[in-house]
Amino acid sequence: MLIRDIYKNKKPVISFEIFPPKKDSDISAIYNTLEGLKDMRPDFISVTYGAGGSTRDTTVSIASLVKNKYNIESLAHLTCVELDEKALSSITENLKNNNVENILALRGDLPKDFSHDALNSQKFRHASDITSFIKKSSGFSVGGACYPEGHVECDSLDKDIYNLKLKAESGADFLITQLFFDNEKFYSFMEKIRSIGINIPVSAGIMPVTNKKQIERMVQLSGATLPKKFTRIMEKYEFQPEALKEAGIAYATEQIIDLLSWGIDGIHLYTMNRPETCRKITENIKTIRNSLEENII
Repeated sequence: MLIRDIYKNKKPVISFEIFPPKKDSDISAIYNTLEGLKDMRPDFISVTYGAGGSTRDTTVSIASLVKNKYNIESLAHLTCVELDEKALSSITENLKNNNVENILALRGDLPKDFSHDALNSQKFRHASDITSFIKKSSGFSVGGACYPEGHVECDSLDKDIYNLKLKAESGADFLITQLFFDNEKFYSFMEKIRSIGINIPVSAGIMPVTNKKQIERMVQLSGATLPKKFTRIMEKYEFQPEALKEAGIAYATEQIIDLLSWGIDGIHLYTMNRPETCRKITENIKTIRNSLEENII
């Protein structure tokens, strides 16, 4: 099923993100993750990969596994780095042959040995380039990423939103946000994009923080703002791992409940391949989720 049709027929859409094992690791390690997630009723599962497409083939294999073994819609990530028409056509054909109908088009993080100049010499330099090509030549549903506080490499949020409009106009069917911890910034972002005519569905990307190193790395990569309420929790429990994990799950749950009350199109949980954390959050919102789905029906 095309994910764009899921958004048309259901609200809120609940989805998870997983990542393949490292390049030299056994792909069978992902089975435990999928076994742990399958009964939580996700509407789709997205499958990412490393910088520069380092696990691109594995991503296709796992996206196929999600769809064909677990009967859950899968969303395969696809980035620009070292991607030409021949490679893109080969990937989409492979996905199609494996019954995978959905792609998340991304520019992607650049590997250390890959420059912006090298990227700019390619045909596919931006996610909108991939989106436009796929939409002209196939029947895929294509999603895109968005950044409630602006992309870390962009000069301003307004410029980033302008680029997002280009992405939407290139044919993106839906958007998934980068992680954020301040819902008010997300609501302000939504007001801005709706005011300029970006009306496709948006799922809020939520990452439950369960350890201090994780949050430090995520903030460095994303530039996400940490509200005072959040930093108090981190500072209070940083040397108490179990307490910090519990507090991180509680904070993510509170974020999600607020987003659901606001009327969000969807929630996208960055699972970090930890089904037990995801399970606690979905259990925390079970009654609310059921009530919202019943109201739609």
